[in-house]
Amino acid sequence: MEVSMDVQEIVRKAVEMNASDIFVVAGSSIAYKVKNKVIRLEDEILMPEHCRILVDDLYRCANNRSMHRLEEKGDDDFSFSVAHLARLRVNVYHQRNSLAAVIRIVQFDIPKAEVLSIPKEITRFAELTKGLVIISGPAGAGKSSTLAVLLDLINKNRSGHIVTIEDPIEFLHRHDKSIISQREIGSDCDSSAAALKSALRQAPNVLFISEMRDLETISLAITAAETGHLVFTTLHTLGAANTIDRMIDVFPASQQTQIRLQLSMVLEAVVSQQLIRKKDGDLVPIFEVMTNSLAVRNQIREAKTHQLNNTIASSEGMISMDSMLMDYYQKDLITLDEALLHSFDSDLFMKKIKSK
Repeated sequence: MEVSMDVQEIVRKAVEMNASDIFVVAGSSIAYKVKNKVIRLEDEILMPEHCRILVDDLYRCANNRSMHRLEEKGDDDFSFSVAHLARLRVNVYHQRNSLAAVIRIVQFDIPKAEVLSIPKEITRFAELTKGLVIISGPAGAGKSSTLAVLLDLINKNRSGHIVTIEDPIEFLHRHDKSIISQREIGSDCDSSAAALKSALRQAPNVLFISEMRDLETISLAITAAETGHLVFTTLHTLGAANTIDRMIDVFPASQQTQIRLQLSMVLEAVVSQQLIRKKDGDLVPIFEVMTNSLAVRNQIREAKTHQLNNTIASSEGMISMDSMLMDYYQKDLITLDEALLHSFDSDLFMKKIKSK
């Protein structure tokens, strides 16, 4: 049995279905994720040799990319564009002695804030000139899209040099009022930390680090913010308190007091986001927005991050996750089960519902 589709045909079908991801795994037919549900349309089961053919086609489409990293590390991340269809973010990996791939569909056009339901409390961060802004949330929650919107707003509204460090590059930005240098780990640079050190010598006004994965990168990001740069980055955490704690916990205990002090001074905002399913089946993002007020600064410095949720809920200009959930629930846009599933404090959420 031969594979009946090539990469372009598979991507074309995914775009027609408005799929977010494509799965190529031996023992299954080609699968598509649509509105967070995995759908298999083909009856044709992929064998290991079929997966190898499709993976080879992915590398061919990516300008005949070398498989050295895949062979050396067991997985590989890269991106490329399929003309007139979409940009793809690809992860190829080994499983059960065969090759597999997950392909993320990225639209060519950078989305608008209103299309993604991003509130003004977040888009205003594009007006900042220095400090650290962290976008957190689980994988697939839309962090990259939110950051693409913010970078696009900066690019269109002020002059400067924006340097991105990505693994891999997702959205392609065109030079507008700003100059944008987009660097991909593995092809343009060796690591986030090495690229960040280099970026500080490239006269940047704005830095974007796709993810802070280690102590060195976190430390360099804080230093960059301290030296007057505007730094955007992401973490796979949910909630401002968890995000702050994750950053601090990376450091040895002997350094944590100093890092808390530094972070309290340079942090501008933490945005957490997750996707919820509306009653009509559509997925929409909901957000928690914490800005660095005097109260927040003190709580970070004094290791009282457990108090941040209350501060967010009671502060003007901030947004709590549960307040957005309550708004959607009261408008009859989501079910109670969906609200409770994503609530930060489901018991308190239920008490508020019963008291109304």
